[in-house]
Amino acid sequence: MAWPLNKLKRFGTVSIILILLSIALNLLPTLSQPFSTSTDESTTCEDQTCQSSPVSGNMLYSVILPTYNERENLPLITQFLHDTFTDAKLKYEIVVVDDSSPDNTLEVAKSLQKIFGKDHFQIVSRPGKLGLGTAYSSGLKKSSGQRIILMDADLSHHPKFIPQMISVMDDPKKKKKVEIVSGTRYQKGGGVAGWDTFRKLTSCGANFLATFLLSTGGASDLTGSFRLYERSAIEMILPQVKSKGYAFQMEILVRANKAGMNIGEVPISFVDRIYGESKLGANEIIMYLKGLLQLFFTT
Repeated sequence: MAWPLNKLKRFGTVSIILILLSIALNLLPTLSQPFSTSTDESTTCEDQTCQSSPVSGNMLYSVILPTYNERENLPLITQFLHDTFTDAKLKYEIVVVDDSSPDNTLEVAKSLQKIFGKDHFQIVSRPGKLGLGTAYSSGLKKSSGQRIILMDADLSHHPKFIPQMISVMDDPKKKKKVEIVSGTRYQKGGGVAGWDTFRKLTSCGANFLATFLLSTGGASDLTGSFRLYERSAIEMILPQVKSKGYAFQMEILVRANKAGMNIGEVPISFVDRIYGESKLGANEIIMYLKGLLQLFFTT
């Protein structure tokens, strides 16, 4: 099967980039000092008040939180979410999907359910680490909201950006309906705090490769996982996604763009986790590259 000329050119270019990236990664352990990245927390929606509309105020928002060893973080993110939705006068529920965390995250979740009530706090307990995609699917089945928020439970995503995301989705000035709003680290006002040089360059490199190779509708942060979805959008896309690990988030936007969905963005400040250990390792990077190439050749 003959490849289109533009794909051949992009594949040749990215091969060179991957070689250079590999060389850089071998040198990076000698660079231990982090560099400055913008984390301007005063970012507001451009030309918007960031207030919820009457329509959004009548909706139920379901926040799906996959957890594995998040017992210290879960109470904090739950309180932050409660305060954010309460202050914005929005209806919400939190759906925790726990994969049998050995640190007893499930017991913490049960205690939180007693405090906040089952109307606001749902639990899905699974018999082991079954993957991020199936965690989202399980949470989606348990949820009742007309809109779905996917985010991390480790405090790297602050709920304060949720009203801005809702404002973008509800913006009456937009000619086309926005079905997905993605939090982005790579637009003015966004940034990362707490990462060293290696982690920052790994993330930037992965995001650059994805935006260069794939059709993503202009989205600037393909590997981020802090997003707001219309329920109909995520229900349509999720069954199509085959990638695992960090490539999972990327494939969602690729599939959404291919389906003709409109994607909005809100700059966010990503803060590295305080409690627990990062899930990023060599295996996750390899899985990402495999997923990237798979999408390049098949979409």
